[in-house]
Amino acid sequence: MFSRFLHFIKLPLTCIVYAKMRNFIHLDVNESGEIKPLMKIPWTNRVLFIIYILISISTLVTALVSPVFRQYAAAPLRDWVVPPPEPVVINLLYSTEKEEWIKEVTGLFNAGNPQINGRAIKIEFKQMGSREMVNDILDGKEKPVLMSPASSMQILMLQDLSTQKFGHSLVNPADKTTCRPVLNSPLVLVAWRERAEALWGQTPDMDLWKQIHEAVNDPQGWASYGHADWGYVKFGHTSPLTSNSGLMTILLMTYSYFGIHEGLQSNDILSNTGYKQWFTETENTISNFGDSTGTYMKDMVAYGPSVYDFIAVYEATAIGQADNALGRNGAIHVYYPPLTVMSDHPFCILQADWVKTEEAEASKTYMDFLLSRPAQELALTKYGFRPADPSIPLDMAGSPFGRYADNGIKTSLPEQIQLPAGNVLNILLDFWTRYISH
Repeated sequence: MFSRFLHFIKLPLTCIVYAKMRNFIHLDVNESGEIKPLMKIPWTNRVLFIIYILISISTLVTALVSPVFRQYAAAPLRDWVVPPPEPVVINLLYSTEKEEWIKEVTGLFNAGNPQINGRAIKIEFKQMGSREMVNDILDGKEKPVLMSPASSMQILMLQDLSTQKFGHSLVNPADKTTCRPVLNSPLVLVAWRERAEALWGQTPDMDLWKQIHEAVNDPQGWASYGHADWGYVKFGHTSPLTSNSGLMTILLMTYSYFGIHEGLQSNDILSNTGYKQWFTETENTISNFGDSTGTYMKDMVAYGPSVYDFIAVYEATAIGQADNALGRNGAIHVYYPPLTVMSDHPFCILQADWVKTEEAEASKTYMDFLLSRPAQELALTKYGFRPADPSIPLDMAGSPFGRYADNGIKTSLPEQIQLPAGNVLNILLDFWTRYISH
């Protein structure tokens, strides 16, 4: 309120004082012919002048104490006495899948000259894999103010692991002021269309993952489906140790085996011998677990069905490579599993002693911008992400959801699973590490 008052009266008061002073300065000539200024200033002008001087001095002094008042201090004295304050720096770690969007949208954010308490906000970001991000924060190699893995699964796992290690959690996913999803992209299967239809027809049913298990373990390979010249059935996904899409894949497989969409428990994973056999038989047919979802998808497009018949990736990744696949090895098609899981790209402020109050507040300003309509529409139309803002239609002008409908891209989604607790996710990852060769 005080800053608005200063802004409102400063310019008019300056003009009034200047005009009044000029109007009452006169020239007089004495007997010897010398010209002397004769000032006749009414008491009202003197009062205005004194008020102006007091306000200018108080504003300058206040600017020394708080940078928020610096803009109201008079220049050039302000620039000599009160140098620009240091910016509030937000160190951000983010997952590689959204790199291009992050860079573009952060440029737009910076163009608006964002500030917090009179200090500029500066974003310093670094990309890395979601799992690597969690591990480096736990080990103290990275101390970000803000983190954004590909999925809330990683946040839940960090919550569990940091509580075990430090006695308190470094993140609070339940607090929507400090931890907010900003983009969505479900897990999908990308396949060479002819091969997918030979395996499960036009649309996969609830037995999708069991069909994949049977097909990849069939010693006759594609011969059992009338195509002996196609060789063995080849399925792939990234490593859950390094890539979020790999963890999403094995989680969906696990839910499918137990025929549930919520309530997965640690004991289900550790004590069911039938699950262990089924799971390991499927996973051990995969010859290469990639480290990056984007690279995995590019390899499928580049090398064709000689390497992969179908793989599990993000929907946005499939959209990004749809054009590159044209004219190569037939048509690729996107298939949605009967139960899906969402990569929701949360941005979370670390609950750590290295995060200062102003850094946390500046991070909230940045997250507000990421969730603004222009930033969300950019994510949809240019990069193929589903907006976190539900008011933005997926079929808006320029959206890829209409452009790639013939490739299987759909606006509607099957039922989503409920994410299990962080300790269950960590046990699933440990289970994979112990029993799967990689």
